[in-house]
Amino acid sequence: MAETLFKEITYSLSKLIEDIRVGQIGLPELQRPFVWPNVKVRDLLDSMYRGYPVGNLLFWENAGAADHTLIGRHDGKRKKFPHLLVIDGQQRLTALYAVMCGAPVVREGYQFERIRIAFRPISDEFSVADATTDRDPTWIPDISVIWSDDGDLFELAHSYVARLRGGPGDEKKKAQSAIQRLSNLKTYPFTALELSASISEEQVSDVFVRINSKGTPLNQSDFILTLMSVFADEERTRLEEFCRDARKPPRGKPSAFNYLIQPDPDHLLRVAVGVAFRRAKLHYVYAILRGKDLQTGEISEERRLEQFGRLAKAQEHVLNLQYFHDFLLCLQEAGYSSGDHIMSLHALLFSYALFLIGRLDFRVKDDELRNVIARWFFFCVLTSRYTKSSESIFEADLAELRTVADAQGFVHYLEQQMRQVLTNDYWQITLPSALATSSARTPPLYAYYAALVLLDATVLFSNLKLHTLLNPAIKSKKSALERHHLFPKAHLKGVGIESLRDVNQIANYALVEWAKNVAISDRAPREYFPEMVAKSAAKVQWDQVSFWHALPEGWCEMSYFDFLAERRRAIAAVIRAGFESLEPARGRHFVPSTTPLTAAAPEAIWHRFLSLVPEEAWPIVTKYVGEPLRTSDDLQRELDEYMKELRNRSCDEILNLEAAEAAYEGCSRLMRVHASSTDDARRVIQAAVLYFAEAEDAVPDILNREGFADDLAVVRAAASILRGD
Repeated sequence: MAETLFKEITYSLSKLIEDIRVGQIGLPELQRPFVWPNVKVRDLLDSMYRGYPVGNLLFWENAGAADHTLIGRHDGKRKKFPHLLVIDGQQRLTALYAVMCGAPVVREGYQFERIRIAFRPISDEFSVADATTDRDPTWIPDISVIWSDDGDLFELAHSYVARLRGGPGDEKKKAQSAIQRLSNLKTYPFTALELSASISEEQVSDVFVRINSKGTPLNQSDFILTLMSVFADEERTRLEEFCRDARKPPRGKPSAFNYLIQPDPDHLLRVAVGVAFRRAKLHYVYAILRGKDLQTGEISEERRLEQFGRLAKAQEHVLNLQYFHDFLLCLQEAGYSSGDHIMSLHALLFSYALFLIGRLDFRVKDDELRNVIARWFFFCVLTSRYTKSSESIFEADLAELRTVADAQGFVHYLEQQMRQVLTNDYWQITLPSALATSSARTPPLYAYYAALVLLDATVLFSNLKLHTLLNPAIKSKKSALERHHLFPKAHLKGVGIESLRDVNQIANYALVEWAKNVAISDRAPREYFPEMVAKSAAKVQWDQVSFWHALPEGWCEMSYFDFLAERRRAIAAVIRAGFESLEPARGRHFVPSTTPLTAAAPEAIWHRFLSLVPEEAWPIVTKYVGEPLRTSDDLQRELDEYMKELRNRSCDEILNLEAAEAAYEGCSRLMRVHASSTDDARRVIQAAVLYFAEAEDAVPDILNREGFADDLAVVRAAASILRGD
């Protein structure tokens, strides 16, 4: 038989309450918000009053409790260091402690509430107190008075009997007996299973799940927040206060309130952990905060104090209102102004951690940091980067950043991750495929809305800006915007398309004002669209509106499924334009040109191109112009490898990396912006890319390779040609 990892102890209710009061049993005020409805508290007391069993408790011995030191609060509220941590039974003990001691609990939303349970002695009946029980003299409106330190049970019983106004003697005796019986609940026995201090948190969680199939499974954040309640109660309290403030509008003072996130303590804990320890997996952090040596398994008081100090310092930055609101500006910069459109909480939390790391550890300039974090957040939400295996992916990000030495390296890492995913294949194949869904909540759809905000788009058939109607601070009975079926349901039904999966494809939706949606009704596109355009034509440019709202030319006459395919590609192009409008070199309302490179013959294009590059570079540029076309992804890989080599060499050689980085970014930008251009345009781009990435090997002595002035000149010449200058 394996060694038993627990012992069984019997407690009276009064002993449990006293141990909680003095801190012998660690029952955090807000380990989790109290989720029981008051009626369940009533039922618990009723069961105990009738002598029914109400289940075992599960505690975990706290290793080395006698020698440990509390961090933070020293105001006498906790007189002893907790010897036992509550693992199962937290809601029952919170309910009993709240009722017997008259203490408030905290509800979802972090609002305080006093639980009042009424008792009717003459009928042995419990009820959640309300106005009826308060007025009825046969009820004791709040049974907390029965166990109050200042109360007198005899006086309370005498007062109650006097209120019965001469009722039958048997009734008075029954009432006195019932009050005494209720008072005696303090002797009610509880059986507690106390797990050994030697077992791990994984074993504790496993035990919890096995004996309590209806309970909410414990996770690492539960354990860490419990540790904070034990070791750093003040820091834990600050977390909860911040979360409470984020949910209620302030009254003329700085506040955490916002429309993007209403965090819970475990959310902010993740950010603090990432900043303090560069860790995403809370499993490791829990062991670190216990003061555990990951090699020997020994727990050290000194190590625990040091690690909690690091966490406390990081949390101070996480809860810094200036930092928090500066980060929220990054999300708004990315086109997101409402939490309803943010589908990945982890993308938001991990982006906040990166924002703080970039600001505090790498000292990235404010404007540059806001821009790169805005693009990073847009990228993470769009691609669902942190949706699956989120901890593992962010752990890898943080591990890579541990090798970064400066602000440039920090920004470069984020840029590189975005480039590796957001290839031409992603924009032209992967993203349109992801848009082939009828799901009302999908990341690419909200990325499309964000892109429209970034591009300063108007609502379809309106001169009102989309960002105005998406303002989360404006609430009315009827939403200002509605999703309109471009091919209405009734029209599709008439042509035999009735499946909701087909009808409700997100490529069939456009945002319109509710009144316009009513006016359109169920009419066919060829009927309502010209009418709506005619009414709006004086106020908007329809070629621009068609781009914003991804309306293919002649879409009203297309077959439905051809329309969906074309519009998905068009939506993907808008999302790309919105994302690329965030690039520092672009204006906020950038719209990519769809004009061909030039109407001139290819020979004239090359002649113009060569006239703009340094004369010494002509032989190599001419060589690359004549080579077979490569894919943009191949060229980007070659660029990345070359830049990696340059950065490695910069330690041993005198290289002007700033100019090289500028050439590298210029080449990458050309490929992104002109991915769908003509072959002639792609040949110009290829010549510039290969000149930068390969010319050093082809002609070692050409110009000054240490300065990369020639590379920049070639890249700028290519950009000029592609702009049609």
